[in-house]
Amino acid sequence: MTQILMPKATAVWLIDNSAMSFKQISEFCGLHILEVEAIADGDVGQGIRGADPIANGQINREEIEKAEKDQNYAMKSNTFDADELPKPKKRGPRYTPLSRRQDRPDAIAWLVRNHPEVSDPQISKLIGTTKPTINSIRERTHWKINTIQPQDPVSLGLCSQVDLDAIVKVAAEKKAKEDAKNQVEGGETLNPAPAPAPIEETSKAELTLENLFKPSSTGS
Repeated sequence: MTQILMPKATAVWLIDNSAMSFKQISEFCGLHILEVEAIADGDVGQGIRGADPIANGQINREEIEKAEKDQNYAMKSNTFDADELPKPKKRGPRYTPLSRRQDRPDAIAWLVRNHPEVSDPQISKLIGTTKPTINSIRERTHWKINTIQPQDPVSLGLCSQVDLDAIVKVAAEKKAKEDAKNQVEGGETLNPAPAPAPIEETSKAELTLENLFKPSSTGS
C-alpha cells in the first residue's frame, strides 16, 4: 500500500466525513488506533485542517463506501508511478500557490512555537517565506499578529511531512551538538591555587620555649 500523505490531516477528514471505524482509519493512515481516538476526542491534532484523500487522488470514493459497509474491510490506496511524481527543485525558493500564501503566518507561528530549534533559513526554505516575515512573527510585530492561529504547515499544504521531519531532525541534531560542546567548554575550569598558610599559625610556630625565655637584647 502506498504511504499516505499527511496521515493526521487525512485521519481528521475521515473521522468527520465517513462512517469508518477507528481501526480502519488507523490502518489506512498508518497511525496507532489510540492516536486516532485522541484525534476524534479533540485531545490530539487540534488546529489540523482535514485533508480530503479523494480530492488529492490517494483513494477512490468506492473504497470508502466499501469500508463503511464492512468494518473488516481494509481500504487500498491508489498507487503512483515514481516517474510521474514532480521532482524536487535543488535550488531556488519553494513556490507557494497564491491561495495558500495567506496561511504562511499561521505555519510560521506553529514552527516557532513547537520547533524553536529550527532556524529562520530552514523555515524560509520549508514553506517559501522571507526572513523579515519570520522575524516579525518571532517579535510579535507582524501586522496580522492578533489574528494568527498557529497551524501545522503540513495540514495547510505548505510542505510535506517528509520535508518537515527532515528539517526538524537536522535542527535537533545541530542543537544537540551545540549543547554538548557548550557543556564541555563550561566544565573546563582552572584548578584553584593552594591557599597560603594562615599567618596566625606561622607566628605561633615561632613562639618556642627558647624564644620565650631568651633575654632581651635591649638594656633595661
